[in-house]
Amino acid sequence: MAVKYVTYQGIKFPPAYNSEQSLHFAHKEFQVQDDDVFNVTYPKSGTVWMIEILSLIRSGGDPAWNRAVLNSNRVPWFTTRLGLESALSYPRPRLLTCHLPIQLFPTSFFGSRAKVVYTLRNPKDVLVSYFYFSKMCSSYEDPESFEQFLQDFLSGDVPHGSWFDHVRGWMEMKGKENFFFITYEELQQVK
Repeated sequence: MAVKYVTYQGIKFPPAYNSEQSLHFAHKEFQVQDDDVFNVTYPKSGTVWMIEILSLIRSGGDPAWNRAVLNSNRVPWFTTRLGLESALSYPRPRLLTCHLPIQLFPTSFFGSRAKVVYTLRNPKDVLVSYFYFSKMCSSYEDPESFEQFLQDFLSGDVPHGSWFDHVRGWMEMKGKENFFFITYEELQQVK
């Protein structure tokens, strides 16, 4: 069955979670607080893993909060219809997550002291994981073939846009005081 993606600023997003209104609000109207911490990734790059890490840091290493509260409630997806509601009522300091490229990130962030934790993953691993995720997730179009998905991935014609543009945009923040960069592969070494 064909999926009709939501398109915002030329980038496709899964329709089950996103709307043009929620994406516009996140981009243009969402008020970032100085003590906000954002978990930013391209899809299939360690998003949930970093949610768990940030939640443990916030709870002082006590896993009770992680075990008792869904990760979407601990670290809401503020760009989505449901996550935005959670984010707006979330106690400070807020932990928030998204897959936004830098050009769609809340404009209020750039005048704040809020922090971004950006996790990068090898694009070959992202590609394979994203392909299988797209095949099983009903809010994504089922890829015709791996070869076609590879072409779409390389051209940026997949939900959340180009991996290359996403990484390039966020890497412009590298070295800034409020930007922490880590790779998925570095996280694996810590085990």
